Amino acid sequence: MPRPYPAEFRRDVVAVARKSDAPLTQIAKDFGISEATLHNWLKKADVEDGVRPGVTAQESAELRELRKRNRLLEQENEILRRAAAFFARELPPK
Repeated sequence: MPRPYPAEFRRDVVAVARKSDAPLTQIAKDFGISEATLHNWLKKADVEDGVRPGVTAQESAELRELRKRNRLLEQENEILRRAAAFFARELPPK
C-alpha cells in the first residue's frame, strides 16, 4: 500500500482545485495524483468545512474513543456480573 500523502500537500491541492478554473483531471495530473483521489479529498474537505453533511475527522475520532470506552465498560460489567453470580453460589445461606 502506498504511503498516504501529507496533510499539508492535500490541503494545498484542495485549495488549488477550489480556486482554479482548470478541470479536475488537469489539476490531478499536474500534482501527480489520480482524479478519484482529488475528488475524494474535495469531498472530505467539504465535510470538514461544513459545506456537505457528514462526519468530520474530529467527530470520527471522538466516536472511535467512545466505542472503545463502551467496550471496556461492557467487559467490566460482565466481569462484575460473573463475580456476583459466583459469590452468590459460594456463600452459605443465612
